[in-house]
Amino acid sequence: MKPNCGRGFGITRRVGLGMLLALAAVALAAQDSVATFHVDVKLVNIFVNVTDKNGALVGGLTRDDFAVYEDGRPQQIAVFERQSELPLNLTLAIDTSGSVRKDMSEEAAAARRFAHAILRPQDKMSVLQFATVVRELAPFTNKIAQIDHGLSGLHGDWATALYDAICFGSEKLGGNPGRKVLVVISDGDDTAKNSTYAQALEAALRNEVMIYSLIDVPIEASAGRDLGGEHALITIAEQTGGKYFYVSDGGLDKAFAKVSDDLRTQYVLGYYPKNQEPGRTFHRLTVTVPRAAPDEFNVRNKTGYYADPALKGN
Repeated sequence: MKPNCGRGFGITRRVGLGMLLALAAVALAAQDSVATFHVDVKLVNIFVNVTDKNGALVGGLTRDDFAVYEDGRPQQIAVFERQSELPLNLTLAIDTSGSVRKDMSEEAAAARRFAHAILRPQDKMSVLQFATVVRELAPFTNKIAQIDHGLSGLHGDWATALYDAICFGSEKLGGNPGRKVLVVISDGDDTAKNSTYAQALEAALRNEVMIYSLIDVPIEASAGRDLGGEHALITIAEQTGGKYFYVSDGGLDKAFAKVSDDLRTQYVLGYYPKNQEPGRTFHRLTVTVPRAAPDEFNVRNKTGYYADPALKGN
């Protein structure tokens, strides 16, 4: 199942006679009165994690501890939560290609334990596998039995459609309210060459998806590793406000536990954009803790958001 990730940059619209007449009427009315325009400003939500210099998660901060900037311009925080009670929509995307298929049974078992531990009644999870193509094994549900059944259907193939999986997973998550998290288990080697890294990153940012990369290193010797693929998984996690973990450091259970801790110690900052720079479609975000020394805290959040709607390919 290939996602519609690549998109054109132009749209052609046909204007009918009725539309032309309507436009003419509006133009005539404008000669006699001054039009008033109402602009709806969308609340921008930022999910933020703060760690100290030792990498430990920092809780207990308040609204006044944070400063938010959009394109370098300060914004007023309108919404603040320490631990979000927002519904968690989480997709597990599991690489079952030839380079990591030996770990399939371990992945399924660890994913089951993770699902059982993290899901609350208001949360939903789905399961994807990706190799040559992307397949949805379980749609969004909070029924553990359905998740378990989906994970039992993992099967291998040879190619790796990593960026297709991120595109598809992000677009599916985008239709859900609340927090949207995509956990990708892979060695990072995209061999399908359908979607690109740039398309995958844009799909994640447009759909407000945080990506957590669990990097499964197949061979310890660097000569047998796709370091470029690893770097892509690291970078896309950092750009979306997620995080990356190496599976080799204590196995999948430990990696899943770190993802769970990260999601449970997360601040939510919301603001209504003011003084936006005109003409921008992508707005860059910066979150700081001004009272802290420069090296005291590490603040992690998505790098920005798109203000324009995505263009659909014809």
